[in-house]
Amino acid sequence: MKNIALNFCRVFVGLLFIASGLIKANDPMGFGYKLQEYFDVFHIAFLGDFATGIAMLLCIVEIVLGALLLCGFWPKKVTMALLVTIIFFTFLTFVSAFFKVVTSCGCFGDAIPLTPWQSFGKDVVLLLMIVYLYLQRDRISALTSSAALRTAILVCVTVLSLGFTLYTYYALPIVDFLPYKVGNNVPALMKLPAGQKGDEYEILYQLKHKSTGETKSMNDKLYLKSGIWEDDNWEIVGDPERRLVKKGYDIKIKDLNISDASGTDYTKELIENPYYNLVVVAYDLRKTDTAAFGRINALALKAAEAFNVRTVMLTSNAAQDAQSFSERNKLFIEIFYADAVPLKSMVRSSPGLLLFKNGVVVDKWSAAFLPDFETLNEKYLSR
Repeated sequence: MKNIALNFCRVFVGLLFIASGLIKANDPMGFGYKLQEYFDVFHIAFLGDFATGIAMLLCIVEIVLGALLLCGFWPKKVTMALLVTIIFFTFLTFVSAFFKVVTSCGCFGDAIPLTPWQSFGKDVVLLLMIVYLYLQRDRISALTSSAALRTAILVCVTVLSLGFTLYTYYALPIVDFLPYKVGNNVPALMKLPAGQKGDEYEILYQLKHKSTGETKSMNDKLYLKSGIWEDDNWEIVGDPERRLVKKGYDIKIKDLNISDASGTDYTKELIENPYYNLVVVAYDLRKTDTAAFGRINALALKAAEAFNVRTVMLTSNAAQDAQSFSERNKLFIEIFYADAVPLKSMVRSSPGLLLFKNGVVVDKWSAAFLPDFETLNEKYLSR
């Protein structure tokens, strides 16, 4: 029975660490964005510029530790490393859940979104298993006793995980779990489907009696029904709190609003264009690949001349900064503005390029794998 329990914990923890590492390595930029949230919460924002690099390193470490545990190599060192890792993440998810500072932990990226409390529960279970593995570390048997073979497997796993992480960083996630993935109809994902209900909220008021000092909480329905609002002895203290009463249908895209420099809404016009149109995404022009903009600019010019394809750029920078960037780089691209959060979800690259038609994401590319006009023409525009 001891062997069964030991082997079960070893295989379960090992596979879970590998799966977690691979899912995050599939989208290292997304994991980096999540780390930036944690850095801001813990007031270490200076690490923000290194978030993606740290994210990539953590992905590789998770995969390697999981593989070594499965193989039973260096059990003392590996179980100690796992123990330190899980203690850190258990503390992190507890703080996130208890103080409600990060709404999603990012443990399994966007593939399996977990609430902070769900993530904390998962980490507690893992912590118990890893403690057991650490206490039983002397009983973990290795798949091979050959030191050379162990080293070779370690190097192979490390190189493969590093290569996979670097590829998805420079290209795009191999499996896209975001709402702007190829084939998705963006306008449809921005609406509440027929027959579905959205989230239900209530407004909570804090009331105080002017004479007695008595306080009470009351939601908006009871506040109106009771008629207490007509009693001058009661006053509302502080700001009303908007609280979720019932979770409704989760609209996949709820925060995409595109406007021009004057604030005019262009979301519908740009996203629902019935013809092919190119959308360049660069959420922060201070942290973008300017050389890639040269290639995009040439592509936009040829597409416009040959097929009258409209090309626009979406950024979260100030209008003055965006205009200066456009002038410096002589861009043949219209500029529009949106919040950084949906722009980061559109494409994990800065800049990134999306091809839309009638609201559908036809294709998208990272800065490192931009198509030339001939490829774009042959594959899409001339058909």
